[in-house]
Amino acid sequence: MKGSECKFVKYMEGSDKRFVIPVYQRNYDWKTENCKQLYDDLVKITKGHRKSHFFGSLVSVYNPDGHNEEFLIIDGQQRLTTVSLLFLAMYNLIDKGVIVPETANLKQRIFEEYLVDKWKPEDTRIKLKPVKNDQTAFGKLFSDPTEHIRESNLTVNYDYFYDRIQKQEITIDQLYDAICCLEIINIRLDMDDNPQLIFESLNSTGLDLSEGDKIRNFILMGLPSKEQEDYYEKYWNKIEVCTKYDVSAFIRDYLSVKQQVIPQKKKIYINFKDFVELGKIKTEPLLAEMQAYAKRYQILLDGNSGSVALDACIDRLNRLETTVTRPYFLEVLRLYNENKLTLAQVTEIFLTTENYLFRRTMCDLPTNALNKIFLMLHREIIRYDGTEDNYVEKLKYALLSKKERARFPDDVEFKVAFGECPVYLMNSKNKIYILERFENFGTSEDKDVYRHCDDGTYSIEHIMPQHLTPVWQKELGDDYGQIHEMWLHRMANLTLTAYNSKYSNRSFTEKKTMQNGFDDSGIRMNTWIAKKDKWTLAELEERSEYLMGRVLTI
Repeated sequence: MKGSECKFVKYMEGSDKRFVIPVYQRNYDWKTENCKQLYDDLVKITKGHRKSHFFGSLVSVYNPDGHNEEFLIIDGQQRLTTVSLLFLAMYNLIDKGVIVPETANLKQRIFEEYLVDKWKPEDTRIKLKPVKNDQTAFGKLFSDPTEHIRESNLTVNYDYFYDRIQKQEITIDQLYDAICCLEIINIRLDMDDNPQLIFESLNSTGLDLSEGDKIRNFILMGLPSKEQEDYYEKYWNKIEVCTKYDVSAFIRDYLSVKQQVIPQKKKIYINFKDFVELGKIKTEPLLAEMQAYAKRYQILLDGNSGSVALDACIDRLNRLETTVTRPYFLEVLRLYNENKLTLAQVTEIFLTTENYLFRRTMCDLPTNALNKIFLMLHREIIRYDGTEDNYVEKLKYALLSKKERARFPDDVEFKVAFGECPVYLMNSKNKIYILERFENFGTSEDKDVYRHCDDGTYSIEHIMPQHLTPVWQKELGDDYGQIHEMWLHRMANLTLTAYNSKYSNRSFTEKKTMQNGFDDSGIRMNTWIAKKDKWTLAELEERSEYLMGRVLTI
């Protein structure tokens, strides 16, 4: 291993150099604030007439297999990629004539020294080779802006630089000179150095590695270059896509399934390493199994099971943020993949779990008991008779057998809790869930309640308003204060509307008969309300009984 100080641009210079981000590296994840900090520093270099600015260390391995001077970037890819984006934004602005530099050959120098090898064919000329999806996005930045991949971090940060350079806080020539002041410690590893150990010991000046990043490095870094590429393409990239790039959360659930212990969030990598090394698990079988579980995990994230009822249930559970169930559901989906459960049975399992979770929420039972319940639930079901037969019935029996804090509230407990609960004061995700279920349960003519609530079209309406007018006081009678206090936030007094501001504190008759009032509302749950001529204690009690009956049906 050799280390020396050098200018960052000197490290990048040379059309025959190639900078390859190995597949075991994380994707490019610098945010706009990281780019802002870099640009702010470059402005300070210029205005402070500074000669140098330390930009951290860059660790690379020289790859003798490359046709050019090829360097595998072990640490520093975020900075190398970011400066490449900055150079590309500078080049494109000059090329389009948006900014004219004083230095005549600046455009050519940026392009041919830091970005491309002009002697190479179009498809291989770019010097920087990021990880797969990032490589595609980076390549598109060299073409027409209509082809840019907008959702990529690379494009977002390129756009930031492209816009900020045009503000000309410093000239583009000064910006180039400031970049030339960036200094790094260039650490070049020999082929017999252990890049994994060095990587783990580095103190990065950029973003901390996630647990998933460390695990990817652990799996891929020690493999021969060809196997790295093959396993990344065949398994790891697909695992990242299935888990929406939150590999850390996925592996935490995967380890929970495999070890029956939930790892601490900061120790996922350590637990995974022990799991693999103590079990002497081979790399490819491990990746193949992880990929199979990642595909099941994708169903839990996206609800792409092929069953409308199951997908809707998954969406509701995700709205309720019930991630605690995922280790158990991964095993249920494994049984489905192995043809030991039908899709209808899987749907019934998910609906039963939804029932259990929401009844507990309404009865205000503690959530901290759920981790262990769902961690052990599959094994508990199998232990009854040592088989996976009658799985759904055994699940129901297991849940109904729970006692005390883990119990499955029965109809009586649930009905009382629901009737008395100040639903309006509940967490937003729970009260919208209740209203969505009342509106859409049992009909195929459903409404997108969640989307309309998210975008502000729908809001929760207090039929008896939060501030009583004299008209309301008279209609409620002498006990209006007590009625208001007891019933205001209960479900019996709540509904959905797109016209909350127009309803305001109007009388019930006005809310009922006005344009877009209850009488001509397109929301199903308002049909019952529209049949009433007044809104008093009697109507509140009657609607409460009606809703309690309906909630038990749901």
